[in-house]
Amino acid sequence: MDLLTALHTHRLVAIVRGDDPRAALRSVLALVEEGVTLVEVSLSGEDALDVIAQARTALGPGAPLGAGTVLTAADARAAHLAGADFVVTPGLGAGAVTARDLGMPVLAGVMTPTDVIAAQAMGATALKIFPAAQAGGPGYLRALRGPFPAAPFVPVGGVDEEAARAYLAAGATAVGIGTPLLGDAPHGGSVADLRLRARAFRAAVAA
Repeated sequence: MDLLTALHTHRLVAIVRGDDPRAALRSVLALVEEGVTLVEVSLSGEDALDVIAQARTALGPGAPLGAGTVLTAADARAAHLAGADFVVTPGLGAGAVTARDLGMPVLAGVMTPTDVIAAQAMGATALKIFPAAQAGGPGYLRALRGPFPAAPFVPVGGVDEEAARAYLAAGATAVGIGTPLLGDAPHGGSVADLRLRARAFRAAVAA
């Protein structure tokens, strides 16, 4: 898949991490139905690989589907086998390298300029500033874009609707959003409320 084009087009990555696999799957499908095209299922969630496999079956082969919190080479291989077609990592490591070697686009976690240089050298498709709020928010993104003006940055961590607008205004390619978007839906909470939040976030990133 062309992850970079998808990030530029949709500007939003939904992060699903749940302790109820059936609820997590419902959340993935509801997000896609609401037009949230880029969804990652964090491997730190309960039975995440099974959620990815079931989501792939339900969505078909053409829908983007990511695996998040990919730390190790084994994580990357398992995510690939489950049907993920891109991976998201919290940092640089064997998971990112193996995913790249498997031909999967990588949204690689970075924090410092040194991380950015290393991620670009290993062939990351885009750069996840994580945790973005703790890194310094939109101001830090602006500072990073000084030496790396063309780098596709995706802030993740503590991003609500207001912060999403601020990061995009500061030059982010897209934003990654977990709890402020998902709420308790992946744990068995209201999918109807999730749908409402999905519409609000889509409007926020389109503004």
